[in-house]
Amino acid sequence: MDSDVVVVGGGLAGLVAASELVRLGKTVTIVDQEGQQSLGGQAFWSFGGLFLVDSPEQRFMGIKDSHELAWQDWVGTAGFDRAEDAWPRKWAEAYVDFASGEKRAWLHSLGVRFFPVVGWAERGGYTAEGHGNSVPRFHITWGTGPGIIAPFVRLVEDAIVDGKLQLKFRHRVDRLTVTDGRVTGVSGTLLAPDESQRGASTSRETLGEFEISANAVIVASGGIGGNFELVRKNWPDRLGAAPKRLISGVPAHVDGRMLGIAEDAGADLINRDRMWHYTEGIENWDPIWPHHGIRILPGPSSLWLDATGKRLPAPYFPGFDTLGTLEHIATTGYEYTWFVLTQKILEKEFALSGSEQNPDLTGKNLKLLLKRVLPGAPGPVEAFKKHGSDFAVAATLPELVAKMNSISGDGLLEYETVRAAVEARDAEMGNKFTKDLQVTALRGARNYRGDKLIRVASPHRLLDPKAGPLIGVRLNILTRKTLGGLHTDLDGRVLRGDGEPLPGLFAAGEAAGFGGGGMHGYRSLEGTFLGGCIYSGRQAARGVVK
Repeated sequence: MDSDVVVVGGGLAGLVAASELVRLGKTVTIVDQEGQQSLGGQAFWSFGGLFLVDSPEQRFMGIKDSHELAWQDWVGTAGFDRAEDAWPRKWAEAYVDFASGEKRAWLHSLGVRFFPVVGWAERGGYTAEGHGNSVPRFHITWGTGPGIIAPFVRLVEDAIVDGKLQLKFRHRVDRLTVTDGRVTGVSGTLLAPDESQRGASTSRETLGEFEISANAVIVASGGIGGNFELVRKNWPDRLGAAPKRLISGVPAHVDGRMLGIAEDAGADLINRDRMWHYTEGIENWDPIWPHHGIRILPGPSSLWLDATGKRLPAPYFPGFDTLGTLEHIATTGYEYTWFVLTQKILEKEFALSGSEQNPDLTGKNLKLLLKRVLPGAPGPVEAFKKHGSDFAVAATLPELVAKMNSISGDGLLEYETVRAAVEARDAEMGNKFTKDLQVTALRGARNYRGDKLIRVASPHRLLDPKAGPLIGVRLNILTRKTLGGLHTDLDGRVLRGDGEPLPGLFAAGEAAGFGGGGMHGYRSLEGTFLGGCIYSGRQAARGVVK
């Protein structure tokens, strides 16, 4: 043996698994097809959002939450309805227990801290039993993505110094070694060194081959979001036709290769049609990876129009139901939509997902952070408004519609259609009564002091010149997460098609559907991807030792 355990993938799940294995007395080799600059994987680029239940931050903000309410929201959102959902459901129960129990204290003991204002993602808009978070639960890590990977990077680096762990970069796994029915290691290709910046596409020039033997292998290689061909192949009919045009929320190396390699070795891959893609994607004007897109994290006030200028129906409001909105968009016959808003809304409600788009939170810069409560949009948001190819800015609505048509290039927007939608919405702003559910929702949101402070603009007419200029933003479909994956039990053991464990093989993170092969079911409550990597990585490590 070269080590007790090989971990495939140096992202968050792999780092957590490796550090926990070392703590439990095992020697570990981490292999990754990318270079040292990409240690931490996709988590580095994230906003650092974590799903916590009944946290001190929630209580401080006046939010009453409980395990029971969180579980009600989870099952209403997941919609488990398949025979193979048995283990995913058990993972979901265990994860909600974790998020309601030791998760925050454990992370806090490792040095993780949280921004005090809790965000309200995936607000739902249905009945109490349906999709969505009943209360705000999105806790932003102080330091965003880099802040959440930092303690585990530190533990891994300490283990290297102690001789307990090896990191082997530019090692692309091509096969799992199977000996007498048991996975006993990995083999693959040595890739040439490449010092491109983190996230950029790297060379696939080969230098030779390698083979590493071990008692067990943990697959923590991520999902398929950077592989458009595989995304389209797995695209479910329920979400309409697979989009011809996509932008990518993850680097190109998030290619899903290891899922097929594990399947070839006898692993069961389930729920491959379940995936999580965003509808509020904008092209990055300063891209790092191919087709690089950024997601707008919207507040609830922008008017959402389809490609022809018709308003999206309730409850498809900004920030309410990601996949429900995606499914509706498919019925329009077009693959993009529009936000129409004001400068006042942009300043208060537009946040951009990604560590690099939030220098105040990522850099733990209090002086810069204070600007969020002052007039003016954050610098990265203003940069997109100025340079982004999806942004139109105008003083009047006719001028705005003309600029929006120029962006799309198809001339689908008719001024009268857009004018009617805008004026109908504005007519509902004249008094405290309304039949418009979006207006009710944004007024209700301001009852939460976190939203009122930094997230939801005071209600106003879009055509109020004092709130201008007017802004139109083209929204594209942005690939992000794989919700299905390798079928695992609660010890992280990968199962075969007959339901029995494939000896020696474990999985964690997105490769395992964040637990069980899909603990989210059909939909996510948000803040549950990083947490799913952390929990499943720890569980897989403990499962190996067990």
